[in-house]
This record gives sequence, C-alpha cells and structure tokens, in this order.
Amino acid sequence: MHRDFIDKIEENPVIAAVKDDEGLTRALKTDCGIIFILYGDVCTIAQIVSRIKEAGKLAMVHVDLVTGLNNNKDVCLDFIKNTTEADGIITTKGNLIQHAKELGLYSVLRYFVIDSMALVNIEKQSKHGVCQPDVIEILPGAVVSKIIKKINGISRVPVIAGGLINDREDVMNALNSGAMAVSTTNPEVWNL
Repeated sequence: MHRDFIDKIEENPVIAAVKDDEGLTRALKTDCGIIFILYGDVCTIAQIVSRIKEAGKLAMVHVDLVTGLNNNKDVCLDFIKNTTEADGIITTKGNLIQHAKELGLYSVLRYFVIDSMALVNIEKQSKHGVCQPDVIEILPGAVVSKIIKKINGISRVPVIAGGLINDREDVMNALNSGAMAVSTTNPEVWNL
C-alpha cells in the first residue's frame, strides 16, 4: 500500500471525478487535490493528465473508460506509465492491480455493489487477492451506511464511496459510515 496516497486521500476527502473537458476545467479551479479521470482516449489522455499535474493535483486514470486502453491487458498500464504523468489508475479489473504496483502506480479497484454477490467478491479479493489495491471504491457511494460498514469490515484496504453522491448529506453519510473519501462528478459537491 502506498501510504503517501492514503495520506493524500485523507487530506482530500472529496475527490473530483471528471467525465469531460468541461468538468475538468471546473475541477481544476477547486481545492480538490485528487482528480479521477473518467474519459479520454489514447490520443488525449496525456494532455488531460498534464493539465491536472500542472495544477498540482494527483491524476488517477480510469483505464477501463479510456478508449483504446480498455482491453484488460498489462500493456494499457505500460502505456499510462510511459506516455503520461499519471499518479495511478482506477479499474474494475483485479488482474491489473499487480502490474500497477510493479510500475509504481497508485491503484483503485472499483466495485459495483448491486447485490450480495458483490460483497462476496470484495471479501474474496480481500482474503485471497494476490495483490491488494491501495484502496477500493464502491459504487454507488450513496448506499446505506450498514453496507459501507460491512465492506470496511471485510476489506483490508480503505474504502472510497463513489457514484450518486449529490449533496453534503451524502458526503457526511458516507464518511460517517467509514468511507475514507467520496468521489463524485457533481461539481456542487467538490467545494464542500
């Protein structure tokens, strides 16, 4: 686990997640110290990351959502490491976490918690995963506090709540339930 990444998350419990250039421009004007990049392609991702780094913020690329990199192969992480200044990656593919670690990239493993099987998968990964991510992100983040507490009990790494975080109440509910931070595409929440 990268302790410096965890420290940065603790300092910045609201993470700006951006899905287009307009959102990126708005996020760069906030106090959010970490930006999750949820868009782009192999031709634009280096420029997107560069804008974030020039603003003095951490850039985390969701490789599953970058056109041309969403092939579930280690080479997509090699591309991120060799052609961008990204600090780390976000993925739903557990097999990419080990290679991210080898490359020195921070890692966020994203889970969609839609049923009890998702909880079983989180527990399996926590107990039997060859390599643990730095943090996991659960979606939707506006889940009942009981679920966040349960995930904290079975995960060996900190939890970020993302998705459907729309207001201060959602942020506080997630944080009070044990999430280390929240990620959201809602600019209204970025300045809380």
